[in-house]
Parts: sequence; structure tokens; C-alpha cells
Amino acid sequence: MSSDNPDEARQRLADVRTEVAKVVVGQDAAVSGLLVALLCGGHVLMEGVPGVAKTLLVRALAASLDVRTRRIQFTPDLMPGDITGSMVLDGGRGELAFREGPVFTNLLLADEINRTPPKTQSALLEAMEEGQISADGVTRPLPTPFLVAATQNPVEYEGTYPLPEAQLDRFLLKVVLPVPGRAEEVQILQRHAAGFDPRDLSSTGVRAVAGAADLTAGRQACERVQVSAEVVGYIVDIARATRLSPSLSLGVSPRGATALLRAARAWAWLSGRDFVTPDDVKALAHACLAHRLGLRPEAELEGVEVGAVLGSALGSVPVPR
Repeated sequence: MSSDNPDEARQRLADVRTEVAKVVVGQDAAVSGLLVALLCGGHVLMEGVPGVAKTLLVRALAASLDVRTRRIQFTPDLMPGDITGSMVLDGGRGELAFREGPVFTNLLLADEINRTPPKTQSALLEAMEEGQISADGVTRPLPTPFLVAATQNPVEYEGTYPLPEAQLDRFLLKVVLPVPGRAEEVQILQRHAAGFDPRDLSSTGVRAVAGAADLTAGRQACERVQVSAEVVGYIVDIARATRLSPSLSLGVSPRGATALLRAARAWAWLSGRDFVTPDDVKALAHACLAHRLGLRPEAELEGVEVGAVLGSALGSVPVPR
């Protein structure tokens, strides 16, 4: 099923969209973000009010890919070892042995990640940044590819813990899933009226159409996508503009600028091009950068929104021709 041919891999990844659409209506931006993250080796944070199909979307993506998947339901009493694994007594040998946690997979659904305290949230930091975990003084590599697709409710909802800035910075993209429009909501209800059961994806006909070899071929092709000096300068100028904003206490770091570069290359390749344009950068700027910005307290009191500040920074930077 998988292919190491870049053109075939791109078509198979495009087919993933078709498979996901059998289950999820709309949310094209979230699907695009997940595909970009898979190609970049990054991770995605999806935010939305309860009931907009955040978890269902990731389950549908997992069903359309021939990779290992695991799910963690984050709760207030979840411990770090419940994620990474821990040393347990092997009754047969009478000695301690490491039992792998659910993080040892290719696609990890971290459901409602902001419903667990920061100590447990931070258990994912090393895994997300370095593709490994350390336990009992031993470093253990994670499988490749490895993607964390995390969902969260808006932070103002009861029972949530804001993610630390260090962890937010580990997410390549943050995608906000909106409440569907009327036409989309009608389509959703029509599917349910026809017998759609979101708990049984096999009945929807979703099948695995891409595998690990496709992702590897896609990643290698993305690395060959050309980025001109002008586009590189454009990304740097956007990052620097956020650092100069009087409304922000925390601007885009060099890590954030690098993330935008990687994401723009992946988006260009998915679009069938071998070069990055300024439009690719602008298309992904909000998803790549907004969650890395911190408002000053006085700006929060005035009701300033991060998206508006980032939009102003983008507008202040000349677009290369």
C-alpha cells in the first residue's frame, strides 16, 4: 500500500482527506494541519468547545493511516508514568522491568490534555522534542514516525489547566476547530439520521490509504523544497515584528520561526510545488505562531486578542515579490 515514490506518496496523503471526510464534515483546516505535522515530524494542538469532533477527527485520521495508534484520556489524577511507562516487578524473573507506556506508538491521541496538572503534561516534553523518553536513568527511543495530536477545551472552561509556555512551544501547530455552519450542521445531522455511529468507524468504510513509507517519502521530498533568501527573510521579519509589539510580553522565538519554515515547505509540497511562496508562509502563520505569543497583562485587560496582534505584525512586514 505504501510507496517511496514522492508523487505517489503525495496522492496517497491526498486520499487521506477523502477518507477522513467520510466521518468528519468540514474542519478542512484541521485535517491540513495534521498532514503538515506528519510531514514535518511535528505535533498538533486542537482546541474547540466540546462536541466539534476533535477526538473523532484524530480517530478518523488514525483509521486512514497504516500506523500504530494509542489514546490517552487525560484526567486530573493521571500520573507521568501512566504516559511514559514505569518500572514494574516481573513476577517470572523476580526483577524490575520497564513496561512501556502508551507514548510508544506512531500516532498518540492526547485527549483533553489540559484537564491534567502541569506535572503530568510535562511528561510529554522530552517525547515531543527529542522523540525519546528517559526512565530509571535509561533513554528509550520512540517509534518513527511519532505524532502527538492533542485536544483541549478553551482554557476558560471549568476543570482545565493552562498548558505551560514550554509545552505550547513544542506544538508545531495549534488549530482552532470552529462550530460548524448551518449547512455543515445539517449534513452532520443527516448522517446521524441515516444511522452513522461515531463509535464504529469501520461501518463508515474508512480504510488505511497511506503508511509509514509514504510519510518518509513525503518528509524527504519536503526537505528538497526550495526556500529563497527573500522568503527566509520574510519569516525572520515576521518573528521580529512580534517581539517589537507593545502588546506582547513574549514574541516568536527562533524555534517558532523554524517551525513556520518547516510547515511552509510541507504545505508547498502538498500543494504540488517544489518552492515556497510568501502565501504559503501567510497561510500557516497564525496556526504556527499564535500559540507561542504571550499578551501583556494590560493588553489582556483591554481585551486585546493574540490573533489581532499577530495580524498587525503580519501587515507591518513587506511581502517579498
